[in-house]
Amino acid sequence: MGRRLVPLTLDNLQDLPKRCRACVFWELDPVSGEAAVKAGTPALEKEAWISAVLLDWGSCGRVVYVDDVPVGFVLYAPPAYVPRSTAFPTSPVSPDAVQLMTAFIMPGYQGQGLGRVMVQTVAKDLLRRGFRAIEAFGDARWKEAACVLPADHLLSVGFKTVRPHPTYPRLRLELRSTLSWKEDVELALDRLLGAVQKEPALRPL
Repeated sequence: MGRRLVPLTLDNLQDLPKRCRACVFWELDPVSGEAAVKAGTPALEKEAWISAVLLDWGSCGRVVYVDDVPVGFVLYAPPAYVPRSTAFPTSPVSPDAVQLMTAFIMPGYQGQGLGRVMVQTVAKDLLRRGFRAIEAFGDARWKEAACVLPADHLLSVGFKTVRPHPTYPRLRLELRSTLSWKEDVELALDRLLGAVQKEPALRPL
């Protein structure tokens, strides 16, 4: 199985799931986001946001391919580029952190370690660019896949609450905190992306 993680650009934006290509939950503030949906232009707004961040800051995501089939993605950016974050009651994200906006892996490809590979790539990118931490707004009442990641999973694998809230706590993971950080984060992403423990496969005789 060939795995590739490719920086998100305008050339491969179409490889995101259709609903995600036209989602501007994080990229616009609530008022602008609603206006874009009413005008039927969220996909154009998404493209414009990615273009602007690429030009100004650089890579803001990764697309995961397995045997050249796009199966998942992750989006991340400094809080200054994420207008929606200011609408959360536990904002702002710390200035030394990058916000993990959202992540997704297709159900048929969960539990194969793709989340682990994804986060290692993102972490390497952020460390190289001089950031100290990843922060995320968690959903303490999470029930199904959505733009906001489930808080329980973040907490269970090493993220720490820096601003508590009954619905949207803000959590933080230090990139250089301990030598075990990599394993904690690998497990975190596998859980966040819906990975499940599978029965070991029997080897053919």
